[in-house]
Amino acid sequence: MSATPAAGIVPTTGSMDLLRFATAGSVDDGKSTLIGRLLLDSKAIFEDQLESVEATSSSKGYDYVDLALLTDGLRSEREQGITIDVAYRYFATPTRKFIIADTPGHIQYTRNMVTGASTADLGLVLVDARNGLTEQSRRHAVLLSLLRVPHLVLAVNKMDLVGWSQEVYERIHNEFTQFATKLNVPDLEVIPISALEGDNVVERSVNTPWYHGPTLMHHLEHVHVASDRDLVDTRFPVQYVIRPKSDEHHDYRGYAGQIAGGVLKKGDEVVVLPSGMTSTIEGIDLFNVEIDEAFPPMSVTVRLADDVDVSRGDMIARVNNAPKPAQDIDAMVCWMINEPMRPRQKLAIKHTTRMGRVLVKDIQYRLDVNTLHRDQDTKELGLNEIGRVQLRCTVPLLCDPYAKNRTTGSFVLIDEATGVTVGAGMINSGS
Repeated sequence: MSATPAAGIVPTTGSMDLLRFATAGSVDDGKSTLIGRLLLDSKAIFEDQLESVEATSSSKGYDYVDLALLTDGLRSEREQGITIDVAYRYFATPTRKFIIADTPGHIQYTRNMVTGASTADLGLVLVDARNGLTEQSRRHAVLLSLLRVPHLVLAVNKMDLVGWSQEVYERIHNEFTQFATKLNVPDLEVIPISALEGDNVVERSVNTPWYHGPTLMHHLEHVHVASDRDLVDTRFPVQYVIRPKSDEHHDYRGYAGQIAGGVLKKGDEVVVLPSGMTSTIEGIDLFNVEIDEAFPPMSVTVRLADDVDVSRGDMIARVNNAPKPAQDIDAMVCWMINEPMRPRQKLAIKHTTRMGRVLVKDIQYRLDVNTLHRDQDTKELGLNEIGRVQLRCTVPLLCDPYAKNRTTGSFVLIDEATGVTVGAGMINSGS
């Protein structure tokens, strides 16, 4: 096995900007091939990986290198030529680091797509230029909108199979743009590509002289995501209390976690929820080095000036800008198992670092993600269905609306008997 990656790979550093993006679209639109092309052309794969893919492609009788094999890691995925699970890949360019969630296209794996897109800064929807927009590509655009993914790219793939037709591209462009007006899509880019050939993926294509926009890689490198994060409302869910046992650090008491919103600074007056105790930040530590301030999505350890009672599941916020604890939750829920969700059902809930139990009070409606129709006659949610649900929690959640903060506004539901995650929720409001 080669010990070094292909020439040109860029080592990642802590100071580089990070973009998380998720792929979506119908089956055979070429999502995995596109990810493989990005990895190959950015020189982010090992030489022996490429040799293995070339050998596998040859053994299957292909006259081309099947780049989808770089991401479809499960044996069943390779055998069927489809993506089943969410495949995460990491690479970097001199400009930015990337985390890719390659999500499934089949309708029965919608829950996997929701999982992969829940933390994404950008959603990349592929359509086959020959087929145009399909029900599933519209479904995924709606889900990305519901998940408040702030940036959306429509990649019109397989343009080589329609003779690089400007007319085909513009028809799909106009149809999708019109559809997106019904959704909450603040930023949309439409790019004609060929993932198999590499046109307009990393390098600009000579086959599209009529297209004057960016290549896909250029857009991914330069799309602005820093302002998407909430830097006003300070939210710090406590993950772990650090109390070293050594004599050298016997007085040290820190609270570790990932910042979900706002900016923490030394000297800030803060409140610990749900107790309501106040203190000031004595120091902020990052990898044993004290820093002056921290912001999302940094993981840090916060030290307080006063010896207040803080434990896992608590939240540190600013005194005059703190979330109100809520036990009655109104949320959109994506159901993830075959056994349907029904009123009066009891489940466990995990919200940030806090655990509790909930009762399903009511299912108000099921959302048809193809037509956006609200079916108010439904009394349950089936596998992969999304609906508006009323929940009653046994412990107060320190939450915000999902539209305001995607971290403190989301949760997962768990079957207490099996420990299986059965649903993912996006909070509308709480009281």
